[in-house]
Amino acid sequence: MEEKEKPRLARLTAILTQLQSKRIVTAKQLAKRHEVSVRTIYRDIRTLEKSGIPIIIEEGKGYAIMEGYHLPPVVFSEDEANALITIEQLVLKNKDQSLVENVSSALEKIKAILRYSQKGNADLLADRIYFGGNNKEEKTSNNLMKIQSAITQYQVVEINYLSSQEQETVRTIEPFAIYSIHGNFLLVAFCRLRNEFRNFRIDFIKKLQPLEETFPPHHMTIKEYFEKYIKDQKHP
Repeated sequence: MEEKEKPRLARLTAILTQLQSKRIVTAKQLAKRHEVSVRTIYRDIRTLEKSGIPIIIEEGKGYAIMEGYHLPPVVFSEDEANALITIEQLVLKNKDQSLVENVSSALEKIKAILRYSQKGNADLLADRIYFGGNNKEEKTSNNLMKIQSAITQYQVVEINYLSSQEQETVRTIEPFAIYSIHGNFLLVAFCRLRNEFRNFRIDFIKKLQPLEETFPPHHMTIKEYFEKYIKDQKHP
């Protein structure tokens, strides 16, 4: 009996963490993550509800935790704590200042709840991890956080964009997605000047101004965008 309860307890704890980390989580997503049946997830959710966790069931969408409810700080395993330090060192090499500042601030808050022994190990590991590239820690942009906010708020943005040919244009765009290639962040956005989706190097954006105007969501995924982009490249 004890051996059967341990995995379930660990799963229930993990489900709670996942419910707090996302707006909505479906039973199917949880079942896939924990390699159990959807029926098992239903039982787990009922168990959490009976223990006093205020879980909201949004019909046709999934599960959420009542707004304002927070669990006590989680305890990190040694491997999880080490992974956080690795992420921090990797992000410090990034060329966008706003990303570096916000990730460093967030990880500082997370590290505050590490056990005493883990804090010492974290300091040691930070001095023993090295990532090549951008060794001078040069910062070439400071717009990533504003762009991410515009994506989530469906906010129209005006940018001054410098092309690779050193030509500057003013564009009004509808930000859609961000991806990274060769260490550079690129913004996928609908450009109202060209009346089509375009890719913009974020470090080529010399000025960025979010406008009060919003736009209707573009109903496609980033995967669908790339599939269409590749198809258009093959059949111009």
